[in-house]
Order: sequence, then C-alpha cells, then structure tokens
Amino acid sequence: MKPSLLSLLLLGPALMAAEPSLQSQLEARSAESAKKGDPAVRSEYAKGIEAVAASGIVDKAKNVGDKAPDFTLKNATGKEVSLKSLLKDGPVVLTWYRGGWCPYCNIAMAALQKELPEIKKAGAQLVALSPELPDKTLTTSEKNHLEFEVLSDTNHGVADDYGIVFELTPKVRELYKSKFDLTEFNGKDAGDGKLPLAATYIIDTDGTIRWAFLDADYRKRAEPSDIVDFLNEMAE
Repeated sequence: MKPSLLSLLLLGPALMAAEPSLQSQLEARSAESAKKGDPAVRSEYAKGIEAVAASGIVDKAKNVGDKAPDFTLKNATGKEVSLKSLLKDGPVVLTWYRGGWCPYCNIAMAALQKELPEIKKAGAQLVALSPELPDKTLTTSEKNHLEFEVLSDTNHGVADDYGIVFELTPKVRELYKSKFDLTEFNGKDAGDGKLPLAATYIIDTDGTIRWAFLDADYRKRAEPSDIVDFLNEMAE
C-alpha cells in the first residue's frame, strides 16, 4: 500500500532529520575501502595515523583563544585574498583539505557546500585552504560545485603558521607514489612528504580563534552542523 499524502507530510521532518551526518558518510567510505583494500596497505595507513597522533601535533597546533595568523593567498582564479580583509565582513570558517585526490576531502567539501547557506545566514564566510596549486584547486572547486573561496596554500606556508603540517611516514609516502604523484598536485617546491591536518577553525572578527576541530585521523572532519550551531551562538 502506498503511503498517503498526509503520512508523507507527517514523516517529512523525520526523514530530513535522518539525513546522514558527515561523519557517518566518512565512516561508510572507510568501511567500503576496507572491504576492497589490501589489509597490509590499510595497516600502513593506520600506522601513519598513529604516527601523526604520536607526534603531538594536535596539542601544538593553534587552538581556541589563540590569535589566527593572517595570510594572503591566491584563490582558484589567481585573485589574492587575505584573512584580514575577509574578517571585515564577519567571522571566517577556515578549513583545510588535503587535496582533490582525497575521497574523504571531497565528501567533506560537498557536505560543507550543502551547509553553506546556513553558514552565510549566521553571518560567516567559509574558506578552504589546500596545498594544491591554483589550477588543481580550480578543478576541485568545479568538480564539487563549490561556491566558497578555495585558496592555494602552496609550500604549506600558512599551515605551518597554524602548526598543522606533518610528515608522512616513509611507507605511506611510497604508497601514495604508487598511485599518484603528489608533486603534480602541490608542486615540486612543496615536495611529496608533507600534508596538513584536515583542521577547521572559526575565527572571530578580531582575529581570535573561537572554535577548533583538530584530529590526527584524516577520516574525521568537523561536522558542518556543529559549525553552524556555534556560529549561531556567536551571533546571539
């Protein structure tokens, strides 16, 4: 028996509430990868995450209460964008992604794009930083239909200022090389042995970091709904 129109209307809010969170999408991607992937390769990636955690980078990185280092970077079309100028128009949600080659990053960018109207409604701007070259960030923007700024942090300069750059383990580096050349995405100057954490910050108009998401595991990202909730609290 087909559901009545009334039942569909009544179920509508519940169905919307049941929409999967970003983390559940990332976990589903990880589970799918585990089914298809080589256990030995998965083990090396896990060791790589453990090495990042053991380095203490999460504790050393810029965090709530710190002043956010200013920067000027080029967007996907080559235009220079500075944090200082962005903050004149309201708080900034600053997020890093490793690159368009990373499926977890693409899932995260799509989730943020979906939440962009609510981020703007809360009076904030969303900006993504990547170590990728400008032409690669343009590809990422187009592929994911992104309507927010995507800036190229070539050579990891800004990520270094925020303390979120880490060294890949030799084994993970070799595994990446067997699949793609990281220097094609990030340039030869950046090399193929470093990446930024997938960190997210909410920066207030005075340049103070008010909220931060930092995790050694690239499969974990800031939940867009949590970002919006905090922005709404700031606006009250």
